[in-house]
Amino acid sequence: MAGTGLKIIVGLGVFALLSACGDKKPVEKDLPRVFVQAVKPADYAASVTLTGDVQARVQTELSFRVGGKIIQRMVDVGDRVSAKQVLAKLDPKDLQTNVDSAQAQVVAEQARVKQTAAAFVRQQKLLPKGYTSQSEYDAAQAALRSSQSALTAAQAQLANAREQLSYTSLISDAPGIITARQAEVGQVVQATVPIYSLARDGERDAVFNVYESLLAEPPSDKSVVVSLLDNPAIKTTGTVREITPAVSAQTGTVQVKVTLNGLPEGMQLGSVVSATAKTPGKSAVELPWSALTKNLSDPAVWLVDADGKAQLHTVTVGRYLTGKVIISGGLEGGEKVIIAGGQLLHPGMKVEIAENTYKDLAPGAQP
Repeated sequence: MAGTGLKIIVGLGVFALLSACGDKKPVEKDLPRVFVQAVKPADYAASVTLTGDVQARVQTELSFRVGGKIIQRMVDVGDRVSAKQVLAKLDPKDLQTNVDSAQAQVVAEQARVKQTAAAFVRQQKLLPKGYTSQSEYDAAQAALRSSQSALTAAQAQLANAREQLSYTSLISDAPGIITARQAEVGQVVQATVPIYSLARDGERDAVFNVYESLLAEPPSDKSVVVSLLDNPAIKTTGTVREITPAVSAQTGTVQVKVTLNGLPEGMQLGSVVSATAKTPGKSAVELPWSALTKNLSDPAVWLVDADGKAQLHTVTVGRYLTGKVIISGGLEGGEKVIIAGGQLLHPGMKVEIAENTYKDLAPGAQP
């Protein structure tokens, strides 16, 4: 009986212990704490600094109008030249021979005209007296006219030969500055091959190479402040006058020319200048780098839904900046974006929002 009582007591003790274990609630796992901000879209205009150089409004490639060997060069790069100034010369021997030949042809034709004119005069005197026939008179008259035409042609050929000879001198047609030289003394060049580049005096442009994406919409304000790159205190204003319609195949950029309203002291032809331009404002959201993640290969962010659960949401990044990104698509406004604590999340996971971290997220806001 004593053994049986002991077994009953032990059984009751085990039952009580199991009952106590069954009444204890399981410990809930702590929810991951995250920091969030509310999305508030605002107009965002990116500021872009462009670098270019000062160029002449009119730049001319100077070349000989005939081919030949260069025997003399009078100017070099950087020299200022005046209108009608001789810049270089070709060897004139071959063209001088053409002039001499044409001159000899003119002399021969002049002698022929003199001879046919005398013969025609004789026929004029003999015809009324009946000492010559009408056919001989007509032949003399035709010979005179033919010789006169031949003389006119020879004189034109002589004028052309002399003009060709004058082309052996390369002459500047306007005042300006020599900016490039493409040939040397002793070099044989063909007609129209550039020998010098001339920046004509007159208006100056600041020329910039701009990526096409920055010109998706025409600038509303065409006035630009242009400053010297190595000394920003030296500046002037200008107006956009030309945007090339085609994209360069080599650089993938579009050339923009800004007419300068005068050059201040220290800014001159060839100076490297800079200008700051703003792209048209577009609705966008500014996020810290920590908010950005990936949905497979696409950029995405974690959002907290109405049930307090994390959901992965794909977005479009418009621009990457230092410490932040500009979201141009995917967020409408009012969403709760997780900006910290989203490293170990998975879709549908319940999260705890940290206090005092809920802020309006707009361009300029810092997390």
